[in-house]
Amino acid sequence: MNQYLSEWAGKILMEELDEGIINAPQDLLGCHIYDEKDVQIFTAYRPCAQTIWLLDGKGEIAGEMEPMEVDGLFGYVIEKKTKRLKKYAFRVKYSDQDIVDIQDPYAFERTISDYDRYLFGEGTNYKIYEKLGAHLETVNGVEGTRFAVWAPMARSVSVIGDFNMWDGRLHKMMLHGESGIYELFVPGAWEGASYKYEITARDGERHYKTDPYGNYAELRPGNASRIASLDGYEWQDKTYIKNRDKKPAAVRDREPMSIYEVHLASWKKRIEDDDNGNFSYRELAQMLGDYVVEMGYTHIELMGIAEYPFDGSWGYQVGCYYAPTSRYGEPKDFMYFVDEMHRRGIQVILDWVPAHFPKDAHCLGNFDGQALYEHPDRRRGEHPDWGTYIFDYGRKQVKNFLVANALFWMEKFHIDGLRVDAVASMLYLDYGKQDGEWLPNKYGGNEHYEAVEFLQQLNTIMGEQFPGAYIIAEESTAWPGVTAPADKGGLGFSYKWNMGWMNDFLEYMKLDPYFKQFHHGQLCFSIDYYLSEKYILVLSHDEVVHGKCSLWNKMPGLEGDKYAALRAAYGFMYGHPGKKLLFMGQEFAQKREWAEYRSLDWFLLDEDERHRKMQDYVKELNHMYQKYDALYYNDFDVMGFEWMDCSRPQTSTVAFVRRGKTAKDQLMFILNFTPVAHEKYTVKAPCKGKYTEILNSDDPKFGGLGRMNEKPITAKKKTVTKKKTSKSGKAETVTEEGYEIELYLPPLSAVVLKFDYQG
Repeated sequence: MNQYLSEWAGKILMEELDEGIINAPQDLLGCHIYDEKDVQIFTAYRPCAQTIWLLDGKGEIAGEMEPMEVDGLFGYVIEKKTKRLKKYAFRVKYSDQDIVDIQDPYAFERTISDYDRYLFGEGTNYKIYEKLGAHLETVNGVEGTRFAVWAPMARSVSVIGDFNMWDGRLHKMMLHGESGIYELFVPGAWEGASYKYEITARDGERHYKTDPYGNYAELRPGNASRIASLDGYEWQDKTYIKNRDKKPAAVRDREPMSIYEVHLASWKKRIEDDDNGNFSYRELAQMLGDYVVEMGYTHIELMGIAEYPFDGSWGYQVGCYYAPTSRYGEPKDFMYFVDEMHRRGIQVILDWVPAHFPKDAHCLGNFDGQALYEHPDRRRGEHPDWGTYIFDYGRKQVKNFLVANALFWMEKFHIDGLRVDAVASMLYLDYGKQDGEWLPNKYGGNEHYEAVEFLQQLNTIMGEQFPGAYIIAEESTAWPGVTAPADKGGLGFSYKWNMGWMNDFLEYMKLDPYFKQFHHGQLCFSIDYYLSEKYILVLSHDEVVHGKCSLWNKMPGLEGDKYAALRAAYGFMYGHPGKKLLFMGQEFAQKREWAEYRSLDWFLLDEDERHRKMQDYVKELNHMYQKYDALYYNDFDVMGFEWMDCSRPQTSTVAFVRRGKTAKDQLMFILNFTPVAHEKYTVKAPCKGKYTEILNSDDPKFGGLGRMNEKPITAKKKTVTKKKTSKSGKAETVTEEGYEIELYLPPLSAVVLKFDYQG
């Protein structure tokens, strides 16, 4: 019998098994018909086993298997056709006290089809996450988990975990031809079990990697993947999703978008000074959901949801792109979080990081012993300043990984939008690099054409598959057409962060009031280009960390002036065309700059009423923003904005009009950025009629001194005589008629007037 076994098994396969480098274990292990001898052969590999018995379909012993040349390899031969087994298992004896029955993983067929592999190779298998990764299955009545991973340059791959004592010899995975995809069904691998892939590289070195497509991970400092099912959650937001997806982008653009940017761990902590003292997704769903609704926000943007190893990266160095972080619970807990937000009518945006990934040994870097997800040339494959790897956007399977990941969050977790981090670093080959550290494109320039193609593909496919979802670019340069359609040469993003406005505006607000007059252009310049892209105005987390201090502390002057100036700043932001984003804590004038390891300073609301009143002011701004469509309907239309006055740098005041869908309830903003009051401030008005103050940042309920315009203001006709030169070259005197209003303009203030346009 051993003669049959040795002859059939072959020397090379047994040597590869013994050396741990076999990539086609199905050719050696399991059940096979040896046609030349017309026998049925069974082989099992269990190092350290004393005895292995072959069991029939009823679990009874069919025979004792013989040890073979390789330690731990056992075989059994059935010579007569009439006795052949259709179902079988093994009974393994390690000692008298340790005897286990196991199903043979090599008795189960591979299920990833040729078509799936072809699409993945072409970069267009947009549901590849349903094939790769770990998926709980029941096959022929046997419960287990099917594992699949892409590692084309590996010599062999094993799945190791709680279910096999982390022994890489026990579950060698089966390679699918030249696709580089390894697959294996592991009977008995249970939900919640931790696992990794043991990858033997071409040089013989072993790498222990978390699953790139894994859906759950150990809580740090652990870094293994965990088996998790994403099936079975009963979503309650079907009507919400249906209504969302019926809205074309043109309709969404005319709706309010006031985003509350949140870092879940530090919004509120259960236990201060405890890395694991976080509230859960389910707890935060209630607490944060109620707060966001009360404050009048329409969206939340979550930092750091895809699993990441280091808290201090805030989630921007992702380790597991397909797994919501375990810091706050399990994947279905995060589903509940999103569901609860949707129940309240709040849309959920995730920060998404396709620009780079960390070098941690268990992550994507050098995944199969060589550069796989990153570009192999370090001049294209590394960020020297960030100490991270850059994705190889020209490799189709890598593009597939990223595009499918974006779709995954929409499909499996019902996310409404993604904000793409660090787009500029993707677009420019020399971003953050010195001469000699970057590789030019084929034309000698610094444009990263493969990244451009990836972004265009991403935005196009997202629009086709999830028409109600949107993708936002954090892009800090003047790259043209970021929000222009991809089929017209643009990148195809739905919106772009207005980083230029943010930088200019904050630099202006930090100035001593006397010097503001010399920098008036920084305040007004953004209007010159506000229609060039579809912008979101942002005062984000990046502006309140790393020594930049909080927004409150950026304001000059004594404490009282800081509160007043911040109210004026928020007033200008909400009046300026573009959607809105404000980072958590700034709505109540957080004094300390943000740190990810501690909670926001909620105690300030009880210690000093000015913080509570600032919170009330932002709440009022949000409610006003949603109530009056003049503040959002024409964000991207020239009809939406008109200067009334931007030519008084000596007083640091501006005035403008926002127009909505109809002539009714249009709004006029007058802002004063110096601590000097103007008792009779006269400014151009767009039309005749009455102007009613609906918001004044100097209102006592917001922390001001109550210098208000309580009565409606009537616009007065104004005649202006100007000298102009006619087409014939003659000097002419022209009389123009218009209107103006006079009001009290408090120091450091934002005043908003409502009026109905009368032609």
